Amino acid sequence: MTTHRFAVAISRFNPEVTEGLLAGALAEFAQRGAPVAQADVFEAPGAFELPLIAQALARTGRYAGIACLGCVIKGDTAHFEFISAGAAWGLVSAGLATETPIAFGVLTTYTDEQAAIRSRDDAGNKGREAAAACVEAAATLRVIRAAA
Repeated sequence: MTTHRFAVAISRFNPEVTEGLLAGALAEFAQRGAPVAQADVFEAPGAFELPLIAQALARTGRYAGIACLGCVIKGDTAHFEFISAGAAWGLVSAGLATETPIAFGVLTTYTDEQAAIRSRDDAGNKGREAAAACVEAAATLRVIRAAA
């Protein structure tokens, strides 16, 4: 199925940051002519659950790509490393398994300030970057598949 429809999967954890990432991603998708409807924004409890949700969305065949947004901030334990690595590897695996672009817009920062900077309403917003990567990867895959 050929589609230019995109979805966003967003972690509910650290909403003061992820809401900024979402605003950036939605603005970027719209700017690129691929607006994302509210019905195509799906919540995950946290970053660790994003891969499963992204893979399920990709397997529906409705989406050309999925931008995944979240924020993991280092605390006093090793939890940060496990969640960050699990989310990253899980999203890579989901993209490869479904041959669907799944963009990594999960901040993995050492401080709250670093997260705030990366979720501001400016050109450095990592939600914007994830949406851009998602649209561009989907376009490249369309070219590759059309040539096959």
